[in-house]
Amino acid sequence: MRRGAILLVLLLGGCASPPSGGGGIVSTNPCVDAVLVRILPASRIAAISHYSQDPSATSIPLDVARRFRATAGTAEEVIALHPDLVIASTYTPPATQAAYARAGLKTLLLGIPDSIAESQAQVTQIADAVGAPAGGMRINAEIDRAVTRWSRKTGPSPSALLYISGDLATGGSTLLNEMMTRVGFRNAAATYGLSHTGTLSAETIVTRPPAVVIASERASRGIALRHRLLPRTPQAVFPRVLINCGGPTIPPALERLAFIRAGL
Repeated sequence: MRRGAILLVLLLGGCASPPSGGGGIVSTNPCVDAVLVRILPASRIAAISHYSQDPSATSIPLDVARRFRATAGTAEEVIALHPDLVIASTYTPPATQAAYARAGLKTLLLGIPDSIAESQAQVTQIADAVGAPAGGMRINAEIDRAVTRWSRKTGPSPSALLYISGDLATGGSTLLNEMMTRVGFRNAAATYGLSHTGTLSAETIVTRPPAVVIASERASRGIALRHRLLPRTPQAVFPRVLINCGGPTIPPALERLAFIRAGL
């Protein structure tokens, strides 16, 4: 009798135990993370991207990012969470996308916005997909106010180079390029034959330096060399956390760029 009772308790206990994971939103895209933490309660976010917990890749404060579970974006990790929705990048490997489909997961794949308008449209898309349209409208209203406040319509347009990392400078047709021009800069990348984001060494620009060089605060060989070869060229800091994404990052990024422009 006693043995049978113990067995029955164990069986009932096993039946009562819920499966690991289940429900919520999983994001494997750090730029999506930045939107989700602004518009959803934490209980609805099953996991965020591991990039958001990396100081060199995040667009949200690390103390906020570390409150959430993070995944490396592998199919096995994500499928095990049984999410209601997976939001990922269009660069997600086809094999991973196929695994999501086989598991019956609903997915939303997002590209990289090249303008403020495209970024706002993406915010709306994310907010609608997770059932929080009002949150998306709040973020976009903040962006509209920032664009109105920091756009410069008159005066000269000094040349500027914005380095994303090391010798990698942002070119035209990018979100960063639009923000630079909005606050009154002229992106000097084209001056050196760079039509898209690409490598631009200090040796290349030394004969015709821009009015200002803008780069993240991370130390690198490129930054050190530019300081040595361009001692008279102002070099401003643009925090890495403002470089990676659009959406809610746009207002502080515009403010920082406008501050740099005003200081020339």
